[in-house]
Amino acid sequence: MATLSARGLACLELTRPGNAVAAGVLTFTGAFVAGGALANPLAVVAAVLATSLATGGGNAINDYFDREIDAINQPNRPIPSGAISPRGALGFSLGLFVVATTFALSLPREAIAIAVFNLLALVAYTEFFKGLPGVGNALVGYLTGSTFLFGGAAVGDPFGAAVLFVLAAIATLTREIIKDVEDINGDRQEGLNTLPIAIGERPSLWIGGAAMFIAVGASIVPYLDGTFGIWYLFVVVPADILMLTASGYAFRDPYLGQRWLKRGMFLATGAFIIGRAIVLIG
Repeated sequence: MATLSARGLACLELTRPGNAVAAGVLTFTGAFVAGGALANPLAVVAAVLATSLATGGGNAINDYFDREIDAINQPNRPIPSGAISPRGALGFSLGLFVVATTFALSLPREAIAIAVFNLLALVAYTEFFKGLPGVGNALVGYLTGSTFLFGGAAVGDPFGAAVLFVLAAIATLTREIIKDVEDINGDRQEGLNTLPIAIGERPSLWIGGAAMFIAVGASIVPYLDGTFGIWYLFVVVPADILMLTASGYAFRDPYLGQRWLKRGMFLATGAFIIGRAIVLIG
C-alpha cells in the first residue's frame, strides 16, 4: 500500500499539478473573455478538464524525455530519484492524453482542431524541438497562449481572446528563454543547443526583453479599441511593469526573474477577467 501511495504521489508530481491547474484556469479565462463561459458551462468544464489533463500528460512526457538532463539539473524529480520508472511515467502520460482527448472530442470542431494540433506539438516539442535555439521556446509560448484560444473555441469564438493569446505567448517565450539561461549548465552537458548556448546568455536575455516589450504593447490594445474600460488598464499596467522589471532582473538572477515574470503573467490575466466582468456588469 505504501508503495502504491508513493507511486501515486510520484505520478501527481510528474503532472506538476500547479501548472496543470493553472492551464485549466487559463482555458476558463479564454472562454470568459470571449464572452461565452456563462452560456456554455458544460463546454467550459470539458475544455478545462481537457486542458488540465493534457498539460499534466505533457509535463509527464517531458520528464520522460528529460530524465537524463533532470539527473543533473533536478535530481529530485520522480524519474531520476527512482520514485517511478521511465516506462511507468510514459504510460501514465499516455493515459492522461487519452482522457484529455475524450473530453476534447465533445467540443466544437475549432476546439478539437486546436486540441489535436497542440497534442502533436507537445510530443514534437519534447522529442524534436526542445533543444533547438529559440524554436522550443516559441513552441512553448504558443502552447501556453493557445489555452486562451482553446477556451474561446469551446464556446464558439476562438479569437475572442486573441490579444490575451498574443500577450501570454510572448511573455511565455521570454520566460522560457530566461529558464534556459538558468539551466544552461545541465543543457550543455546533455548536448542541447538552446538559445543561450548558441548565442550567449546576455544576447538571449536581450531578445527575451525585446519580446516582452511587444507583449506589453499588445496588452494595451483592448483599452485602445474600446473592448475594455479604464479598470482593465488599472490592472494591466502594473502587470506590464512587473513583467518588464522581471525581464530586466533576469540579467542578475534568472531564477527570480522568471518566477516574478510568471506572477506578472497571472496578474495580466486577471486584468482581462476584470475587463470582461465590468463589461458584463455594465
